[in-house]
Amino acid sequence: MKPTTFRALVITETENKQYLRQIQDKSVDDLPAGDVLVRVHFSSLNYKDALSASGNKGVTRNYPHTPGIDAAGIVAESSDPRFTPGDPVIVTSYDLGMNTAGGFGQYIRVPAGWVVPLPKGLTLREAMGYGTAGFTAGLSVFQLIRHDVLPEHGEVLVSGATGGVGSIAVAILSKLGYAVAAVNGKVDRSDYLNAIGAKRIISIDEATDKSGRPLLKSQWAGSIDAVGGDILATAVKSMNANGVVTTCGNAASPELPVNVYPFILRGVTLVGIDSQNCPMPHRLETWEKLSDEWKIPMPETMVEEIRLEDLDQRIDRMLNRQHKGRSVVNLTN
Repeated sequence: MKPTTFRALVITETENKQYLRQIQDKSVDDLPAGDVLVRVHFSSLNYKDALSASGNKGVTRNYPHTPGIDAAGIVAESSDPRFTPGDPVIVTSYDLGMNTAGGFGQYIRVPAGWVVPLPKGLTLREAMGYGTAGFTAGLSVFQLIRHDVLPEHGEVLVSGATGGVGSIAVAILSKLGYAVAAVNGKVDRSDYLNAIGAKRIISIDEATDKSGRPLLKSQWAGSIDAVGGDILATAVKSMNANGVVTTCGNAASPELPVNVYPFILRGVTLVGIDSQNCPMPHRLETWEKLSDEWKIPMPETMVEEIRLEDLDQRIDRMLNRQHKGRSVVNLTN
């Protein structure tokens, strides 16, 4: 029997356009319409959650709102025959936590088409150790492999390597035998990057070309970029012949100051990663990879478990670029 109320982090817009973060008791009856009601056991903190929690109208249009683009839990009710009460499931992406009440509440109600059965190789907590960030990293690795970027072809550059996507990309690539060069952030995280599998660490200055040249010395067989801007442009201009670059973020900038020469003279491929609207067959395949042959250990150096009460401070740290790795939110209490 489901309770009538539950705890959730609620963001409220004030009259003077400030955004308050408070833990409130919410009613299950206030959740949006949907096929599947899920009792959330774990969620995780992503950059998009931090934007939603700070009033970014490009992410969330209307407040009050509960962020949380990730959730893993147990089905409480379902009107869809594919799911029955007691099933462990994952819900990430789509509109969850953006304009639909998200995983920073102990219950969510969503369309059945958003729900992924928990793979046998993962616990609910491990699934949220990955979350959208890990899923995005998995999609990125998948594209490198699909385009025949093999370990023997040379180093793979990972930018935003101390963040969620970057950290998990470094760890997966390292497990698969790739030599990974990781871009260190403004705060030195060399020890952390070495611990998760980076073979070489370069600074932001080294990863950012300021010469304005259309092509640079070939250095990388591939790259997974999570920041955009000049670092992404530099990676594109530094690819080996037939190199592949994936892009999934714009924390540095949404602009891409690059010309056509890397593409027409070196055959470089730039692949966009859209984890939000990834087709379900590819979504299921990627989660299976993350639960099996790509599964990585989740040490406390990479994943830290926190409570709802800790989110306010962690959101500020993420917005100030002081966050590393993954924060898993325990909602079982």
